[in-house]
Amino acid sequence: MTTVRTATPSTARAINDRLALNLLLEQGPLTATELRGLTGLSRPTVADLLERLQRTGLVAVVGERGEQRRGPNARVYALVASRAHLAAFDVRAGGVSLVVADLAGRVLATAEVTVEEDGGPEAAAAITATLLETARGAGVERLHTVAVGAPGLVDPATGRLQSTGKLPGWHAELLAALEELPGTEVILENEVNLAGRAEYRVGAARDRDTFVLLWLGHSVGAAVILDGRLRRGFSGGTGEICFLPVPGTVGLPRADSCEGGFHDLVGSVAVCALAREHGLPAGAAGDAPAAEAAVRAAVQTVAAAGAEAEGPEGEAAEAGGRFLDELAERIAIGAASVCVVLDPGCVVLGGEIGRAGGAALARRVERRLARLSPLSTEVRAGTAGGGAVLAGAVLTAGDAVRRDLFGEP
Repeated sequence: MTTVRTATPSTARAINDRLALNLLLEQGPLTATELRGLTGLSRPTVADLLERLQRTGLVAVVGERGEQRRGPNARVYALVASRAHLAAFDVRAGGVSLVVADLAGRVLATAEVTVEEDGGPEAAAAITATLLETARGAGVERLHTVAVGAPGLVDPATGRLQSTGKLPGWHAELLAALEELPGTEVILENEVNLAGRAEYRVGAARDRDTFVLLWLGHSVGAAVILDGRLRRGFSGGTGEICFLPVPGTVGLPRADSCEGGFHDLVGSVAVCALAREHGLPAGAAGDAPAAEAAVRAAVQTVAAAGAEAEGPEGEAAEAGGRFLDELAERIAIGAASVCVVLDPGCVVLGGEIGRAGGAALARRVERRLARLSPLSTEVRAGTAGGGAVLAGAVLTAGDAVRRDLFGEP
């Protein structure tokens, strides 16, 4: 026998409120008539929910709009974005970037903090103080939620950060300091997973429910979105493809080191070395900015020279093209390993190297991937930009705030 459950009046009101709030968040200020048209709700129901949401301080009248009819102008309602505030962190080995934003995700203030390699508890205290000063400078006294993107594994069971390499000790100390902020929820997430969310919500994969983001920077990682859901795995290690054993490296990776894995093919040090092999300039540090610059210069040289270029320009373009071809070959090896297991249909290239390569590198990877895998896979350049981790953290924090304030399921 099937039991039919009917929504109670309070449940129906909550559902209608969430629907209206999300519409105001996504589309901006609306009149009651526009809300009725978008929701399909009756005039009395919309009037009731608007009155209720105004009492809670989530919605306010922000103006009037003339309509093609007699009578008074229609009131325009908007989400009160200052009802709650959030912060987002991109935590790296040498420091952090942070933003303070309102309920609508609008950035109110930003800050950068550099941390010495041996930074201890004082580094965590300095970063926390900078966060609070930045928030107060934007007129924010309380942060509802802080989302932190950091390298390493985030255990789904405990929410704690586990290192897969040598993470600075101040990372854990920073999280502990943030958790001491009164009335503030702290969410920790792997940095590449946050970048994947940004590409899914506002970037290159907005039209895809299933895709894989390959993060190509100092090291490499992946974010896996299947059927619209971020997949973390049993221990939070989904996407740790820097440890992927691949041909073309010396040795094999170990549990405590990704050296010998995919990291050694397409990490920033390897990319800079590859550029130099092709006679292209690359920073001696071999860090992510140096690799980004080398790839961007190669792309620009190839694009500027054209097919008929001769002399030094032609030689530089040929060298740049060979470099990009070999880099694409390397990236395709790791991408193929992921694709034959997950069949995502779409791979997005992100991180500093993916961003610098753009569509030119993506096309090359797609062609080589088609030779390695029988599965049809589109390769796209990421569009969430250099702030993809922060963008994903803002989205994650905003989701948490709305779950609390909007009653999101």
